[in-house]
Amino acid sequence: MKAAWKFFFRLIFVTVFLFGGIITAGGRDDPRKVPVSRRKEIPKITLKNISPPFKNYEYYRDHEKYGFRLNATSFNIINAWWLAEASTLVYADEDFVRPRFCKAGLPQVRFFDKQSTQCYVANNDQFAIIAFRGSEIWKRKGKFNFNKIFADLKADVDIRLTDWPGGGKVHRGFKEALDEVWPDLSAYIKRLDDKGCKIWITGHSLGAALAILAADRYGKAQGVYTFGSPRVGDGAFKKNFEVEAYRFVNNKDLATRVPPGGRYKHVGGIKFIDGDGKIHDHVIEKEYTAKQPRDELYGRENSNQQNKSSHTSLIPDAFIDHVPLLYTIHIWNNVVGAP
Repeated sequence: MKAAWKFFFRLIFVTVFLFGGIITAGGRDDPRKVPVSRRKEIPKITLKNISPPFKNYEYYRDHEKYGFRLNATSFNIINAWWLAEASTLVYADEDFVRPRFCKAGLPQVRFFDKQSTQCYVANNDQFAIIAFRGSEIWKRKGKFNFNKIFADLKADVDIRLTDWPGGGKVHRGFKEALDEVWPDLSAYIKRLDDKGCKIWITGHSLGAALAILAADRYGKAQGVYTFGSPRVGDGAFKKNFEVEAYRFVNNKDLATRVPPGGRYKHVGGIKFIDGDGKIHDHVIEKEYTAKQPRDELYGRENSNQQNKSSHTSLIPDAFIDHVPLLYTIHIWNNVVGAP
């Protein structure tokens, strides 16, 4: 009984703290400005800036030099950077998001906004990025939207497995969140696809889970990149999932370990960011128990991690590592060859 209560409170805490943001009293969008050099500094994460949106960050800097590889059929680090930027950017409001996508050469921007699901589709004549937003459990536009907070919490916490049309079972809350927006979104994606646009799908946290489900449901995505994704479905869902997908895990990011393993499985090739910001095709294993599945083991390769000194000791690393901006900056530093 004690273990059950411990797990319950941990699940609630992880949901509120991790899936997209936390409710804080201070400002949310003041990460330390990046230096002029190509390599970007890891920002100091505090309670004031742990939650998105990050409006002081310069999105898609040097995008002309590092253009999107729209026809890629295997992993591409530049595409990972583009999609990580999109997954971080879409936490902001439309008037902020639209000009940033336009700057990156994606002038057509459509926002889909339902009770517990929001996503942007940004495209030009060649390719489209569908980016799902994580949960909105924080203060936006000067006030709390308790209806959206409740809807997002319901989507995150309802971890019952339910049947999925493509085979297997998936997280009920995630499925119902996608169902809200799917009729309008799928029709719009199909029109872009019919015009020859390559479809790319991405998201962070809850948005990552929705990206996986949307990609599987649509079936024709060129690729899917997720960041800090929770587990989405069971073993049968994983077996039937055929879209080219890559999931990034930033070191101790706790959101990537919920819902608990066992019936729930991850999909997509692992891209693990270690404590020094280097990307690996496997999880760095140091301390683990024999009961944990091999693809779910997490640890630090080097305790003298690059960003340790810049983090406040008041926030556990497992929460800091989930911040979407950190995914974006770590991946960018790997693009320019200086993790």
